[in-house]
Amino acid sequence: MRRIRLVFCNMSRFWSRRITVVLVDRTSGVGRRLTIPLGWTLAAIGFLFTLPVLVGLGIRLGTVAEIASLRADAAALMMENRSYKAATGELATQVVSLQGVIEELSSRANLDPASARAMQQLPAVVRDRAMGGEASVAERSTARSAPLSSPEDTFGMIREVLGRLESGLRVVRTDVERREALAASTPSIWPAVGWLSAGFGYRPDPFTGASSFHYGLDISADKGQPVVATANGVVESAEWNGNYGNLLVIDHGFGVKTRYGHLSAFAVKQSTPVKRGDLVGYVGATGRATGPHLHYEILVNGQMINPLRLLAAAPR
Repeated sequence: MRRIRLVFCNMSRFWSRRITVVLVDRTSGVGRRLTIPLGWTLAAIGFLFTLPVLVGLGIRLGTVAEIASLRADAAALMMENRSYKAATGELATQVVSLQGVIEELSSRANLDPASARAMQQLPAVVRDRAMGGEASVAERSTARSAPLSSPEDTFGMIREVLGRLESGLRVVRTDVERREALAASTPSIWPAVGWLSAGFGYRPDPFTGASSFHYGLDISADKGQPVVATANGVVESAEWNGNYGNLLVIDHGFGVKTRYGHLSAFAVKQSTPVKRGDLVGYVGATGRATGPHLHYEILVNGQMINPLRLLAAAPR
């Protein structure tokens, strides 16, 4: 207790001490005394020396906190930038893929002029059945009207548009494939090289002379000349058939069939798939024929049509 009292006593003495400063004017000799408590004077001096340190420490602490905040923001921006870069890369890949599909479909849509012309001569019911009546891209897509408030919304909208475009291109691809299949299945070339000796329609019967309806074309040629398929299809039958003699029938699908009569021999059998231009038989004079020639017919949905509607101007 005595030591504590002694300390307090010394402290009070220290704070009670005073410093007297005398200020004298040299010209007039008048002096002034300024008495300052020693303790408070030292405290003020200490505060003046400590204040810059405290200010600097505060500034440093604020700067450290700000730097930490900036680093956190920078890390978040880097992550966001990587995310946007990945999303942009995915969209760019998707755009390149779609561009390739568009170029492919554009080239495939350009059909051989002869095949395209022949296909247009088919009855509308056959073309409509082949096309399938798919909805158009415009009917399948709806525009997005929601406002774009962030980059994520923008990327989302782009993905949605590309997705609709991709879906629409699948429909277009299906239509192009069906159009290609119909064009490949439409008879468009002459089945043999020769000269046209009889056309489609009424004519004098070569045996009786009476007027009769001729349901195909007669192409005269030397016996044994090659006969080719006029479109892609499958051999339905290859056999003897009364007045037709050796008759070959090819089913091209879509309700289209072709007949090749009076053949001297077959080059294919039943169920054989054939392509346009493939050898299928040889010119002959079997059945009811006055000489070597090919009797050629086209049937659409079971009805005979004039082959000249689909064929080129002259046999090749």
